[in-house]
Amino acid sequence: MIVLPGASSAEGIAAGRGSTFYAGDYFRGDIYRGDAEAGTAARLIDVPRGRHALGMAAHPRHDLLFVGGGRTGQAYVYDIGTGRTVASYRFGPAGTTFVNDVTLTRSGAWFTDSLRARLYFVPVDRHGKPGRFTALRVSGPAAGIKGPFNLNGVQATPDGRTLIVSHSTKGALYTVDPASGRSAAISGVSVPRVDGIVLHGRTLWAVQGFRGQVRRITLNGSLTSGKTKKTIKSGLFRTPSTAARFGDTLAVVNAKLHTGTPPTAKGYEVVMVDG
Repeated sequence: MIVLPGASSAEGIAAGRGSTFYAGDYFRGDIYRGDAEAGTAARLIDVPRGRHALGMAAHPRHDLLFVGGGRTGQAYVYDIGTGRTVASYRFGPAGTTFVNDVTLTRSGAWFTDSLRARLYFVPVDRHGKPGRFTALRVSGPAAGIKGPFNLNGVQATPDGRTLIVSHSTKGALYTVDPASGRSAAISGVSVPRVDGIVLHGRTLWAVQGFRGQVRRITLNGSLTSGKTKKTIKSGLFRTPSTAARFGDTLAVVNAKLHTGTPPTAKGYEVVMVDG
């Protein structure tokens, strides 16, 4: 278990180069850098007041970290070498927009909105410069807005032609066409209270925070169906939120949201488990 020293909350995590990971202080927005092999972590970026840090994705080639800002309606891009803010975006009004998770493709970053049936895209040019964002309206079954958190985790296939999103209220997984916004259900999979997801090949890990577990799911070649192959549990899990993959190991964040929102636990950590 890797402690995030001084963190007041936790939510997102991203894999960097080698065994490096980045994690965020949910309600303060600060960014931590850790080492999954050494079992260490330290605060890397002390961000401006008023920011939050939820889902995140690292772009090691350009030393960039993309971070969802939750209920602020914002997203941020940090230089993980210098700690400076490269760009910030306001996708929508605070309170009616909840920027939850992010995934990278070759052309840029896709963010989910848990309060609206929209995805946001930030392009990144070949020099690593983020551009102006666009919004994509999601249609089909993934577009249902039924609870406090809807679209949540997001991952992209290697070619960037398909996005996979988790829907917390429905407890389901969907594919989304990033060109049209059309969605389709991934059948055979039920993941109540799903939060973040991790994708590698046709294997998908779905973190179920308030169930205290992670489901390992094998998807078929067309991404139309899936089957649970393993349920990962640990006595160290405390409302886990999401995960990052390091070979056969998952680094899972303890968000401890069972203590409230904001959470009131005395400490926050990353739990290493076999994937």
